Amino acid sequence: MGAYVVRRLFFSLFVLWGAVTIIFVVLRLVPGDPAYIMLGPDADQAQVDALRAQLGLDHSLAQQYATYLANVVHLDFGQSFRLNADSMSLVLQRVPATIQLAATALLLSLVIGLPLGVMAALKANSWVDRSISVFSLLGQSTPSFWLGIVLILVFARGLQVLPSAGSGTWSHLVLPTVTLALPFLAILVRLTRSGLLEVVHEGYVQTARAKGLGESLVILVHALRNALIPIVTVVGLQFGALLGGTVIVETVFAWPGVGRLLIDSISRRDYGVVQASILLVATIFVLINLLVDLLYGFLDPRVRLAGDR
Repeated sequence: MGAYVVRRLFFSLFVLWGAVTIIFVVLRLVPGDPAYIMLGPDADQAQVDALRAQLGLDHSLAQQYATYLANVVHLDFGQSFRLNADSMSLVLQRVPATIQLAATALLLSLVIGLPLGVMAALKANSWVDRSISVFSLLGQSTPSFWLGIVLILVFARGLQVLPSAGSGTWSHLVLPTVTLALPFLAILVRLTRSGLLEVVHEGYVQTARAKGLGESLVILVHALRNALIPIVTVVGLQFGALLGGTVIVETVFAWPGVGRLLIDSISRRDYGVVQASILLVATIFVLINLLVDLLYGFLDPRVRLAGDR
């Protein structure tokens, strides 16, 4: 188990280094002078040159990269030129709102997706199964931004029962949560259905039935428990995906999270905030993947034994 943990930690650090490097390269490939864009068209050349020196943009790419890596190690992303505050502090202030949205969407997906997946498996090839399958297919195919706009038009503008933007009360959370949760809910339904159908005819399930156990007990305790192993993996990975998906949802619903801050900072070339935002989301994603890997190794000993070889 020790070698397995060390291996996963090494891969996690490698992924974080890759994310940090990609952020650096992509931001500098975008056309235009960041200093000029930050200052606006009214700035003179002296002001532009001074800001370039302040940001370190007058150095070679190699020097910029070395300085950037050294600063990342110390979590120093400099000051936000637009908001005149520490970049990482600005991002950390927005993290609770993003976590709240992603966690609520995950909870909604589990509460609805797991029962629907079980129902579809138990009623395989019936009209119930087909109806649930159509629903899950539509859920996976619907773009989040389009769904968000439709929900705003129906429930905020038409029926006027829910707010269309902002935060503060549970009602502000409803529309963005549904928008963010639907694609993952659909994936969870299909995964639960297929996983349960694979194990429901296994020998240990038949043995449990032969012992006289009730069908609900057989399904919930024996069949579903083993079908949950791949589901646990997908839930962990999808939570990271939900964090990434908040960028679109937060923009549509003006939710005050990291995603909205990131979009605003990209449009205004606020390098420090962009780098801090992406690195923080990448770190959370990597940590969740690491936790899932370790949990999967705990649930299935064959995984960690293969990693120890």
